[in-house]
Amino acid sequence: MVRTGGAMKETIRKRWAAGALAIALAGATAMVAGPALARAAARTAQGGQKGKNKKPAETGVLVEDRGTLQIQVNGQTAGSEEFEIHASGGEWTARGTAEVAAEKGGTSKVTGKLTLSADGAPRRYEWTVSNPKQTGAIVFEGTVAKLEMKLEGAGPYAQEFRFQAPPVVILDNNMYHQYEILARLYDWEHKEPKTYAVLIPQDPTPGSVTAEYGGQQVVDGQKMDVLRVRSADLEIDLFCDPGQQERLARLEVPTAKAVIVRQAGKK
Repeated sequence: MVRTGGAMKETIRKRWAAGALAIALAGATAMVAGPALARAAARTAQGGQKGKNKKPAETGVLVEDRGTLQIQVNGQTAGSEEFEIHASGGEWTARGTAEVAAEKGGTSKVTGKLTLSADGAPRRYEWTVSNPKQTGAIVFEGTVAKLEMKLEGAGPYAQEFRFQAPPVVILDNNMYHQYEILARLYDWEHKEPKTYAVLIPQDPTPGSVTAEYGGQQVVDGQKMDVLRVRSADLEIDLFCDPGQQERLARLEVPTAKAVIVRQAGKK
C-alpha cells in the first residue's frame, strides 16, 4: 500500500477538483475540504457521536429509485447526472453517471458505484473520472475504510481511515444522488438534528455534517420537506417529496448559486 504526505494530498485535491462539478460550483460543494471540517472530523473520531446522535441507523431505510438530475449554476446548465438505486441479493447498489465540463475544456464523464448494506452503511465505493483520468475505490471493514486511488501523472495513493461508530456517509463531489441516501438515513418522524461522519473521496480527510429539519416549502406548486445539511462553513438544502417517501427532488447550494433539479418524467 502506497502512502504519501502533504504534497501528494494537495495534488490529489487539485486533480480531483479538476474532475467535474467542484469546478462548476467553484469549490463550494467540497463539504469536508478545509480546516474547519478537518477539526470537526477530529472531534468525531475522538469523542464519537453524543446523545441521540449515537443511535445507529435503523434497518430497511433505503428505497429503490432512478432518475436524471440537472446541474445549474447561476441559472445556466452546468451538467447532468443519471442515477439508479436498487436492491440485489441482500445488498443495495447506488450507481451514477455524470457529464460535466472539464477544467481544460471539453467534457468529463464521472461514474460512481456505491454498495451498501440494508441499513445504509457503505461497504464499497468505486469511481472513475475520464478527463483527467482518475480511478479509485474505498472498502469498508467495520469502522475502518481503506482508500486506494490512481491519478494520471501522479501515481497511486492509499490511505486508511478509522471511524468511532456508524453511520458513515459517502458524499462524492460529483454524485449528487448520494444526498438522497443521506436523506434516507435521516429520521423524518422525529425530525431531530443528526450528525454523520462523512468521507469524500476527493479530499482524503474525513469530516462530519449535521442534518436538520428545515420545515416545509412550496416549490413549483408542490410541498416539500427541507433537510438542511450543514458543515462549519457550508450549508446545502435538500428538498424531499413527502409523498414519495422523502425522495430527493432538488438540492440547493445558496453560496454557490447552484441548483440541482430532478428532471420530471426522466428515468
